[in-house]
Amino acid sequence: MAGRLTDEMLEAADCLLAHDVVAGDAHMTEFRRRTRHHHARWRQKRGFPIGASSVRPGTPVRPIGSELDLEFAVETGATFLSPRARAAADHRMATIEPNQRVNRRTFWADLMSSEALAINLFADLAADHDRATKAVQAWWPGTPGRVREVRFLHSPGRSDPTFSNSLRSFDACFVLERSDGTRGALAVDVTYREVTERRAVKPTHMPRFGEIHDRSGVFTSDALAQVNPSRVSMLWLEHVLLLSMLQHVSGEWSWGRYVVVHPQGNHDIAAASAQYRSLLADDASFGTSTIEDLLTAEVLPARTASAIRGRYLPRGAARSMTPADPRPPTA
Repeated sequence: MAGRLTDEMLEAADCLLAHDVVAGDAHMTEFRRRTRHHHARWRQKRGFPIGASSVRPGTPVRPIGSELDLEFAVETGATFLSPRARAAADHRMATIEPNQRVNRRTFWADLMSSEALAINLFADLAADHDRATKAVQAWWPGTPGRVREVRFLHSPGRSDPTFSNSLRSFDACFVLERSDGTRGALAVDVTYREVTERRAVKPTHMPRFGEIHDRSGVFTSDALAQVNPSRVSMLWLEHVLLLSMLQHVSGEWSWGRYVVVHPQGNHDIAAASAQYRSLLADDASFGTSTIEDLLTAEVLPARTASAIRGRYLPRGAARSMTPADPRPPTA
């Protein structure tokens, strides 16, 4: 593993942020610091202007090495790694979905944005549905039908009670055309360096979520009591959104799977996903993949795969837990 970053190295790159420390988890702290520092160096090597923001609400605005100047970022689309990715980003921001909330700074200027990573990963597939069909079948065998569309930052209906009545969405959604005229949905949550937090679901929304949960038949008998509040509650909400599509009165959606994609080095998300899977009596509608898995399959254009590796997978940040051992490694 590459040498440990010092506070002095991080400070010199405007990357020493208390926000990156994960209490009790030295590995995740190192992973978060290393990815931020790597992106700061990526920006510096290209001569891109540094951005400034408050890390959390109420904190002072300060330069952050892993961010671009917002005006420059919007004008140039520099966080996007190819013309196709830039085009997909422009198209998405020009077609905001009903009730969608968009953080423009995060989307355009934060070099570590998972939303932007999803577009960088899948924009080539959005532009080539034959390649997209081959890709999803290689990555997730058993995916039925042909890809007819790739949607980014997508929800079938935010705050729509005919779905899950929530504001959750998918970073990417592969819409599949099936031979019987119905559609399938391969919904993807891309999580880069985020960590899970123990969170509670709004009590006013729980009746609808619970109804979808119970009707799906995919959970263990005690799962509902374990997901709220918990560190897997946000995974549950997005899975429930996917399940609500399969239960929709229109009958439009006849197949669906919710997939969590993350780097190997993010063992916090790997552990949370393993914990969530233990709550499923039938896990056919849930899956996980690493970014490294997707690139190793060699279904993306070579130039895109190389750019993703260089941008998002720095040396020293790839050590992870195996699915069989979801415990964080000791420091």
